Amino acid sequence: MSALIILTILIILMLTGMPVSISLGLTVLTFFFSFSNDPMTVVAQKLFTGIEKFEIMAIPFFILAGNFLTHGGVAKRMINFATSLVGHWHGGLGLAGVMACALFAAVSGSSPATVVAIGGLILPAMVKQGFPKGFGAGVITTSGALGILIPPSIVMVMYSVATNTSVGKLFMAGVIPGLMLALFLGLTTWNLARKHDYPRMPKATWAERGKALRESFWGLSLIVIVLGGIYSGKFTPTEAAAMSAVYAFFIAVFVYKDMSLKRVPKVLLDSANMSAMLLYIITNAALFSYLMTSENIPQALAGWMIGQGLGKIAFLLFVNILLLLAGNVMEPSSIVLIMAPILFPVAMQLGIDPVHFGILIVVNMEVGMCHPPVGLNLYVASGITRMGISELTVAVLPWLLTMICFLLLVTYVPQISLWLPSYLGM
Repeated sequence: MSALIILTILIILMLTGMPVSISLGLTVLTFFFSFSNDPMTVVAQKLFTGIEKFEIMAIPFFILAGNFLTHGGVAKRMINFATSLVGHWHGGLGLAGVMACALFAAVSGSSPATVVAIGGLILPAMVKQGFPKGFGAGVITTSGALGILIPPSIVMVMYSVATNTSVGKLFMAGVIPGLMLALFLGLTTWNLARKHDYPRMPKATWAERGKALRESFWGLSLIVIVLGGIYSGKFTPTEAAAMSAVYAFFIAVFVYKDMSLKRVPKVLLDSANMSAMLLYIITNAALFSYLMTSENIPQALAGWMIGQGLGKIAFLLFVNILLLLAGNVMEPSSIVLIMAPILFPVAMQLGIDPVHFGILIVVNMEVGMCHPPVGLNLYVASGITRMGISELTVAVLPWLLTMICFLLLVTYVPQISLWLPSYLGM
């Protein structure tokens, strides 16, 4: 009964057009006032404890690093490097876009930032070279989603906060799935380009490739610093986030010199605004999670599913369908913070590895960012390409189908996610 009341209140508030974060908070307050005997002091305590976790500090630092990299010339140099390697293949600039998105994802941790940084530069070049605008939009919209799968990833940090799973393990677990998805998206791009005979670029010489590598070296080094530092134990993921923010500022302002000191305050302000928004969502989601737990809703759901004889296969299929449906109405941060605390206990009772379950959720979020009506990447790409959402949805369809097939592969082959952390002894 409690679950029905809570979900009814939440759905009514969301249908009014109220932001998800505020809907969560008001749902908790309404239930406490009307249907619960718990003291209201619990709300104040949970508002504070919801954001006191050390891992949450990584979020503003990764956002800041991503903004410095977006405005600091790193994306341009990564595109040049990728183009020098694969530009001469079928659909060369498209393949370079996939590769550049994968590289930029490994230093930014943000999917929209990846779409903006890479798409804003490579899409005009593709159109100028003779590619259909829809082809370029499809490549960048879907490849940009790699920003939340290839570590560092803000969504992984949020899953860690919601379930107390190791951020370091999640980062390592995302490496192989991220590279595999980049490969599959690249194959889709290559196949379409070969089929339609889209333009290719002249093959770069080894001297040109060496020059492109030297110019992008400082940006690529951040991948080694973050992941190498975490794996070697030199610093925690949160410390790695702080290190990446300082490093990104240094190379943007003093090495590449594409950002003047006068622009730094605006980048700081934009990062603070984004961080505040996410922290507000986290706080209200923590309240909602406490309410669900105190009413024994996850435990009841787990008992019902096990009582119905649902095994791992059926449960994972149910999770995928549920998360893909949620992706129609909510953005990834809200979905993870609401759904993870509810579904996680069931997954644990069924013996599903928490790291594998986290990667499964992240891949679902990737798919959700690329389909309407609230796919964030679609709106970002729409702003860059000046294409309508319906037109863009048709354009991304081949890559979106590839992502769904990959989702099924990750869901039922857990070793894709678990092999690297296990190999590294994490």
